[in-house]
Amino acid sequence: MGRITGSCAYRARVLHLVADPAVAGDSAAQYFDDGVLWVENGVVRAVGPAESLLPLGAGVAVHEFPNHLILPGFVDTHLHYPQTEMIASYGEQLLNWLETYTFPTETRFRDADHARRIAELFLKELLRNGTTTALVFCTVHPQSVDAFFEAAKALGLCMIAGKVLMDRNAPTDLLDTAESGYEQSRLLLERWHGVDRLRYAVTPRFAPTSTPEQMSLAARLLREYPGVYLQTHLAENLGEVEWVRELFPAARHYLDVYDQFGLLGERSVFAHGIHLCEDEYQRLAQSGSSVAHCATSNLFLGSGLIDLDRLRAHDVRVGLGTDVGAGTSFSMFRTMDEAYKIQQLRGSRLDPLQALHLATLGGAEALRLGERIGNLQPGKDADFSILDLEATPLLAFRLKQCRSVRELLFVLSTLGDDRLVQATYALGRCVHNR
Repeated sequence: MGRITGSCAYRARVLHLVADPAVAGDSAAQYFDDGVLWVENGVVRAVGPAESLLPLGAGVAVHEFPNHLILPGFVDTHLHYPQTEMIASYGEQLLNWLETYTFPTETRFRDADHARRIAELFLKELLRNGTTTALVFCTVHPQSVDAFFEAAKALGLCMIAGKVLMDRNAPTDLLDTAESGYEQSRLLLERWHGVDRLRYAVTPRFAPTSTPEQMSLAARLLREYPGVYLQTHLAENLGEVEWVRELFPAARHYLDVYDQFGLLGERSVFAHGIHLCEDEYQRLAQSGSSVAHCATSNLFLGSGLIDLDRLRAHDVRVGLGTDVGAGTSFSMFRTMDEAYKIQQLRGSRLDPLQALHLATLGGAEALRLGERIGNLQPGKDADFSILDLEATPLLAFRLKQCRSVRELLFVLSTLGDDRLVQATYALGRCVHNR
């Protein structure tokens, strides 16, 4: 499914961010109480107040959505599509959770038909929640990657994904080797990277499940194919951090393991980043690497409370990740809500505009895609959702009391979920309609 041709417009409330609120303050937000989003040939032609833009001219249909809000498509910087069927699994922290739930579930993805079924369900859930771009872990099986990209291509989505590399410390039937992981990844990225809106990510699961030889070959892929991504996990759990220290005694810290193999860079995204030292913050910033903040899974697995203030102080790029299946919801509203609570527990605050930035433009910039997605500026891909501000009786009642955009947004992120999303669009084409 490609870019839709023709011109149409959507009239509703419109909100998006044109900068980081932590830097630009309230001027980062553009809000139009009676706004128009004009889409032409799959990209944004104009956005602004209805009184300035209307009428648009002959042949341009204007679709009216009273008491609705248009937002940019959400950007999810970390999640696992194979774990869709094990979401809400009880009672473990990270390492036991992997052994008890994750690995047995992922073995089923040797079956290409099973992978296709889950990929289609997974993408439907993302779209039902207003998410149009994601950085996604597949499994060790190449067919899991093919299934995911085939489904994403059919919907015209901007997606990044890769085959998990894992050659030790996991069940035998989930292991590759350093050489087979390199070769399978090379073939997959040559098949998919740059096709339509798809991009490839070299994907070592995390340091404990890859030998030094495998991580060296992962770095070789990054050198041989400039423009591909690197995704992995970093300092999620204290037991994990200690395990990494035992496995790599020569490394100064967890991030240094990846750094020694040349895996840091502008397209490297490290999920979690909770238990970091000062040198790790500095190296993330110096290398241009990004962090995916996975609030719901960090609370669900009892992993810890991320220090967003310190990441901001070091100018590290950060996006939000739902981290399904340890994360308990595909909804970015639920994720923003949990991210707020984490900062409350730390004695800090997460401003509602900053939370929206993490879920949209900030996530796009963490993925180095800010020139194409993340907000509704003219010339960008028309990825957006239309929210029903009367989706539930409580929401409709509470929103009537709001006196500012910031308050409206905070209520949405506190009370909202998938029921908010009336419709989702990718490249101007409706890919979900409630």
